[in-house]
Amino acid sequence: MSLLIPFLLFSVTSFAQELAPATCDVQLPSFPPIPTLPNPFELVNGTAVADATTWSCRRAEIRAMLEQYELGIKPPKPSSFEASMSGNSITIRCGENGKSISFTATIRPPSGGGTGPFPAIIALGGSSIPIPQGIALITYNNEQMAATNPGGQGLFYQLYSTQIGGLMGWAWGVFRILDALDALGPESTNIDPTRVGVTGCSRNGKGTLVAGAFDDRIALTIPQEGGSGGPGCWRLAAYMKERGINVEDARQIVTGDQWFAPYFKNYVDDIATLPHDHHQFMALVAPRGLLVIENSGIDYLVRLVSHGSSHCMMPASQNPELTAFVNKFLRGQENVDTNVFKTDGNFDFEESEWIDWEVPNLAE
Repeated sequence: MSLLIPFLLFSVTSFAQELAPATCDVQLPSFPPIPTLPNPFELVNGTAVADATTWSCRRAEIRAMLEQYELGIKPPKPSSFEASMSGNSITIRCGENGKSISFTATIRPPSGGGTGPFPAIIALGGSSIPIPQGIALITYNNEQMAATNPGGQGLFYQLYSTQIGGLMGWAWGVFRILDALDALGPESTNIDPTRVGVTGCSRNGKGTLVAGAFDDRIALTIPQEGGSGGPGCWRLAAYMKERGINVEDARQIVTGDQWFAPYFKNYVDDIATLPHDHHQFMALVAPRGLLVIENSGIDYLVRLVSHGSSHCMMPASQNPELTAFVNKFLRGQENVDTNVFKTDGNFDFEESEWIDWEVPNLAE
């Protein structure tokens, strides 16, 4: 089993429920190799992050690094957008530069009845976590949007560049579902668009994290067993690989599935040259909810940041934590304890070997 909340999340959720907007001129310089986990709390110009405003700018920098070096550039909302509802099916039509696509998302009303509007969870590839009573489930075919193999195939690439990785294509579909929920309104969908989460397991767990990190409308992000390329840090995967552990590292991922932008290949042979890592990726979700479910029983998933069960089979022992996160971030209940960090593994992770920076108190 696994329940992991990154330590960074504790530090950045405490200062506010909403991030203060900031005007930030993001210019990414050349970076020296960084063998340890890069400092999330220092701007690229060397300025320390000490308050909500500078953290907002740092978030913009981290997003820019992820887009430029790993994922591909997130496209904006398309210039042409329409959404319609028939029964429990939403049809979404998008157009750009004279080209158009359409896809559907299906709403499964919550068990237990009720009148709504209901909170909902969007599940990439279907849900392998139990959907709590009173929560609707929304699904769409993310592989139709961007195929895992071959790369550059799918509806997304009929509108946008093949220099954008498949994970961003999957997340783009989630963004458009959120647009549809906003446009149609609760009177048509019976969904509360301000209380929507996203989940997915394995490769869909990677896509889940991309969606949650790049759209602040998502109230709760639940990546399950995303491993490397998801919550798992590239540097830790490389460390484990060097020690003979059968982990999926960056080099292996880019020679197989087409989840990342083609230019990510420039960094995989020396991952220290990548100016960011995925502890920063997860921190982008704050101050919204993030519940990371991993698996220490599968080395492939970077078990230094995991816990053990069958793949994509969440044990019932984790239900209390899932319920707590749903209650707080989707149902809006206050005074719910969501500070949880658990593992059933016996790992030799030495924090001092990877972290040479301190976490500031952004509440001050």
